Amino acid sequence: MTFLPRALDLQLNELLPYVGAIAIDGPKGFGKTSTAEKRATTALHLDREQDRIILRANPAFDHFPDGSILIDELQRAPEVWDIVRRAVDDGCDPGRFLLTGSAIPIAGTTTHSGAGRVLSLRMRPMAVFERDSREDLISLKEILAGSATITGQTDQTSADYAHSIATTGLPGLQNLPPLVQKQHIASYIDRILDRDLPDQGYTTRNKAALLTWMRAYAAATATQASYSEILDSATPGESNKPSKKSSATYRDKLNEIWILDPLPAWNFASAPFPRVSQQATHFLADPGLALHLLGLTERSLQAPRNAHIFGCLFEALAVLSIRVAAEANFATVGHFRTRNGDHEIDAVIESADGGIIPVEVKLTHTPSPEDGKHLLWLRDSLPDEVIDMIIITTGDRAYRREDSIACIPLALFGV
Repeated sequence: MTFLPRALDLQLNELLPYVGAIAIDGPKGFGKTSTAEKRATTALHLDREQDRIILRANPAFDHFPDGSILIDELQRAPEVWDIVRRAVDDGCDPGRFLLTGSAIPIAGTTTHSGAGRVLSLRMRPMAVFERDSREDLISLKEILAGSATITGQTDQTSADYAHSIATTGLPGLQNLPPLVQKQHIASYIDRILDRDLPDQGYTTRNKAALLTWMRAYAAATATQASYSEILDSATPGESNKPSKKSSATYRDKLNEIWILDPLPAWNFASAPFPRVSQQATHFLADPGLALHLLGLTERSLQAPRNAHIFGCLFEALAVLSIRVAAEANFATVGHFRTRNGDHEIDAVIESADGGIIPVEVKLTHTPSPEDGKHLLWLRDSLPDEVIDMIIITTGDRAYRREDSIACIPLALFGV
């Protein structure tokens, strides 16, 4: 398989010359190990017994060659975290340790925090801009710097975005036939239930109930539904629905293996807005997982009866790309909503120096003036902080409107 460069490489380029240890977290199969292996002199894969034996024989890494040591599937030997922490305290070379894991350590495991010693980065599924080698993208880095030219054309249509959702951001699926992709995604979800959660010390007594809850969560994509609403949606009219405790356990365990990826609420730290909702926007790690859980396909997603869920999954695809690009530029992303719903913005990018870019996502070729009203409200509320305003679309060209909002097709949005 051809290795596709990832936005996270930009973060590693910046950090590795100065940091002794970096942990790359994220769900299985989305490229953590491949990205780290490119930079490692030595690799230990702790899901292999032979590598665990090597580690036990030399737990202090005294006899390993110079260069970066990759420790993969770290959650299988969480005591290594403390060894790495001590090595950083003792002054190991920059870039000495790359740690990858597809789950947090099991509760009850004795480890000490690596705060201040080990930096954590998130590897998400492939953003739209990571899935091909197109170079004429509109760069978020340039938008943040105020130097971007909002122009460009694409032949991508809403049908292509349905294809991108169905394909998922799994690197290994990008060039496979659709039927093969579908089988891989089904197996991926089965593995979550049958292997990944048990590996975390959780074996459900009711697999069907957990799967039903995951489907309900998928149906809540791009909403701020309460968990009680999700639970009611999962079990309409049923008297023997999972308890709140079981529902909370499902949520916690799926978070531990990075399958849930909610977008936190944003508020302006320097002058917080009053009456702002703190509810996160619900997203699975990949919108393709939501599509599969809902029993939809690339074709059925485009049916008029599924227009609402198509809009939600397109928002999920766009927010995924926004988060990947923002993190590569050391910016953060949150969503904004006032409690009474008067103002709501799908994503707010905040740069390291406090610059703000509000973003709306619209499953439309040409957004209406109404589609930008909340962006303009935020600009008027924070005129010194708002750098730019963006509407992500399914259109065929990028342009700037008379009201200064940049309309950018998702296919043209880059890092």
